[in-house]
Amino acid sequence: MSEKRRDNKNRILQTGESQRKDGRYAYKYVDGYGKPQFVYAWKLVPTDKTPAGKRDDISLREKEKQIRKDLDDGIDTKGGKMTVLELYDKRINQNANVKDSTVLNRNQLRNILESDSFGNMPIEKVKMSDAKEWLIRLRRNGYAYNTVKNHKRSMSAVFYIAVVDDCIRKNPFHFDIRELIENDTEPSVPLSKEQEQAFLDFVQHHKRYSKFYDDFLVLLGTGLRISELCGLTLDDLDFNSMLIDVNHQLVGNKKSGFNIIPPKTQMSYRQIPMNRIVYQALQNILARPRPEQYEIDGHKNFLFFNHKGVPRNSKSYRGALDKIVEKYEETDGVELPTISPHIFRHTFCTNMANKGMNPKALQYIMGHKNIRITLDYYAHATSASAKEEMERVMAM
Repeated sequence: MSEKRRDNKNRILQTGESQRKDGRYAYKYVDGYGKPQFVYAWKLVPTDKTPAGKRDDISLREKEKQIRKDLDDGIDTKGGKMTVLELYDKRINQNANVKDSTVLNRNQLRNILESDSFGNMPIEKVKMSDAKEWLIRLRRNGYAYNTVKNHKRSMSAVFYIAVVDDCIRKNPFHFDIRELIENDTEPSVPLSKEQEQAFLDFVQHHKRYSKFYDDFLVLLGTGLRISELCGLTLDDLDFNSMLIDVNHQLVGNKKSGFNIIPPKTQMSYRQIPMNRIVYQALQNILARPRPEQYEIDGHKNFLFFNHKGVPRNSKSYRGALDKIVEKYEETDGVELPTISPHIFRHTFCTNMANKGMNPKALQYIMGHKNIRITLDYYAHATSASAKEEMERVMAM
């Protein structure tokens, strides 16, 4: 019978274990792909002491136990060696056809991972505490709450792929960020009735900006997302039934100029009723001189376009609004709240909520995926509207 191998403390070494001349222990095993792999440790068992000057780590036997469990459960031990940055690249390469804004956000996140030690960690080593510490660092480095929140959501999706691929057992980003970082974001403020009317009056009578008047009426009267408005074509309008069919969005793309993409969620496929003001605004828009046919991904007869006959996108409207607000404040000396296409959507939803529209009906019109998003707008009710509502209910 062959003699059992022993370490320098005369302890018997198990199958696959060995000890190097420098005292370091090694364990050799075969991974799920049939290839030999090695792990190393300065301690054979947990009670051993780490040699002076060496990085403390778990013992070899503890590593062996985890490896055997991973192999028994089908965990890809090799896949777990990839770094966080490598996993992120793998994830985004699987979904390359995205909007320009998404590309910018991805590039920002990738640059963060590339410059932070977190990005170089093997994914099998990442614990929930590591994920939380990374997010706290982002916040301390000046990133806004919503930016940190979005990066957390992206990384949760990235690590989900690693779990599904059996590279790791648990998703270290599976926690509520609100328990970690305070949301100090200033809430979006809808336009008051007075602000809305003053703004529209200014645009309507301004020589340069009056061309946007009907566009803004449609936004304020429908709650459309700006990409949904930009994508509207003649085929999407049903004047007999007084409905606007929302079935796609128009987004900018640096490579091809424009792309037609599906609505944001399945709930965003909807038909929005036209009120009298929206109906007339759309008629005015259709009465404008029409440019030559401009076709994008099979869609044509777009309603909104610039002086060159090119369909407008969200960027052009945001730029126009910035200039209009600046000119308004110069002319009237009155400061307006931040105005953007999203504020128009926010204002519409708040107005409908304050008028008592059924929440489920409003959710449908807004295309909100979750009713909680819609219900948040009912929190914008003023004391006056609350009093009116109380009197209405009590009178029943």
